[in-house]
Amino acid sequence: MSRTARPHSIDEGQGAAIRRKFTGRRRGLVYLASGVLMAGLATGCAEGKSAAGGGGLRASGSTTVAPVAADAAEALKAEGMNITIATQGGSAGGISQLAAGQIDIALSSKPIAEEDRSAHPKADFVTTQIGSDAVGVIVTKPVADAGVKNLTVDQVRGLFEGKITDWSEVGGPKLDVFVYDKEPGRGTREVLDKYVYGDEKAPPPPDSDNFAIVGGNLETRNKLESTPGAVGPLSTGFVEGRDKLAVVTLDGIEASPENIASGKYPMNRPLYLITDGEPEGDAKKFIDYLLSEKGQSLLEPHGYLSLKQIGK
Repeated sequence: MSRTARPHSIDEGQGAAIRRKFTGRRRGLVYLASGVLMAGLATGCAEGKSAAGGGGLRASGSTTVAPVAADAAEALKAEGMNITIATQGGSAGGISQLAAGQIDIALSSKPIAEEDRSAHPKADFVTTQIGSDAVGVIVTKPVADAGVKNLTVDQVRGLFEGKITDWSEVGGPKLDVFVYDKEPGRGTREVLDKYVYGDEKAPPPPDSDNFAIVGGNLETRNKLESTPGAVGPLSTGFVEGRDKLAVVTLDGIEASPENIASGKYPMNRPLYLITDGEPEGDAKKFIDYLLSEKGQSLLEPHGYLSLKQIGK
């Protein structure tokens, strides 16, 4: 069990429309919540109360963790559990909802940061890692086939800062680059920023028409697939089997299970379930299930690594 106290198809719908207002802006933006809870799954009819005060267990947050959580919720339906899995604002949104007492479990693809603790001083965040994932720099297949199979950290920085505007500048076709970056607060965004900038603050977004902000993984994937010269950060699990997209190697390192498990691949990340205080009742039952052999088997179909695979 990897639990540490105080440590380290879901349609985007109306939220996507609001996010389009952010087109052309990137770093330093304030995330506007759509106000619409995008429920991914609601199951069962148990009478048990949630810690958040309503009927049933409620979990929300990362669109990366949500598919695994939804599978676990479906499996627990047979035991009479009433569970709602949703996504609203990604990892940061889930953490904020948890601190506000609106949900019982935050789904997160980023660790609790000092900023989270400062913003929610009354919350007793307890994180439980359920697996690991890799974030890839994703390009379209025509770009990869024309020669862009690897990018250095300097090239990734140049692309996302709008300094590299044509794929021919990095060995690809004569084609305009279009960047789809993630919203502030998304776990995927934090992993990319850590890789590119380390502990330094990311610069403001480029003033470019070829730049847009996107939200969840499905929205990101759809945008990438529909734009010939697109590039963006996305969980590699969401790219498996998609013949229009390709994952480039980073500084020559492939996002293989071995490289993710060892930490050699630079954009790997843990996947968490977070509670306010030690999990109890249905929250504990849900988390324990995902730590069990049956629960851990749910990660691989989504392209993620289990705790056993990463040596935990």
